[in-house]
Amino acid sequence: MTTDLLLAFVAFAFVTSITPGPNNMMLLASGVNFGVRRSLPHMLGISLGFMLLVAAVGLGLGQLFEQVPLLHSVLRYAGAAYLLYLAWKIAQSGAPQSSGAAAAKPFTFLQAAAFQWVNPKAWIMAIGAITTYTPHEGFFTNVLLIAALFALVNCPSVGLWTVAGSLLRNWLNNPRALRAFNISMALLLVASLYPILVDTGLF
Repeated sequence: MTTDLLLAFVAFAFVTSITPGPNNMMLLASGVNFGVRRSLPHMLGISLGFMLLVAAVGLGLGQLFEQVPLLHSVLRYAGAAYLLYLAWKIAQSGAPQSSGAAAAKPFTFLQAAAFQWVNPKAWIMAIGAITTYTPHEGFFTNVLLIAALFALVNCPSVGLWTVAGSLLRNWLNNPRALRAFNISMALLLVASLYPILVDTGLF
């Protein structure tokens, strides 16, 4: 991979990782409700799970979807349904645990990693990285390099959303304000399904 292509890919990875999407909306909410330390497994799970997804797409999963389009459709709708479930869980979240109230648990490492496989934005990012920035010469090595670099760029990028959420905790000590925030995050998560609805002709 040339230096110019590498720099272009890093820019692509940063922009796609730091812009709003399901992962970042959930990390913002997690930062508010649980703080940075308890959200670390969620952050690391996103980066590792996404790295494995990129590698899988590059090593043949994308071709499988081309051969069996139904499989891609099933995965897409399963992801949309799971996002709606997560939005409902976020909307139902209560006060931060520092207040002593019972609250939902943050995402575990494995939950966050598994979520990448049904996350529509993650699939778009992975396919874009492989088709646009992976040279055919030395393809296998380049796929692994792209996957690893994406994880390295992704982790601190999504982490900024967790930090931003933790900084909002003091402003959201009021249970009503926190409930309004969580409902807003849930609505934004639902709004992230808009591209899927448009692409499938349902909107």
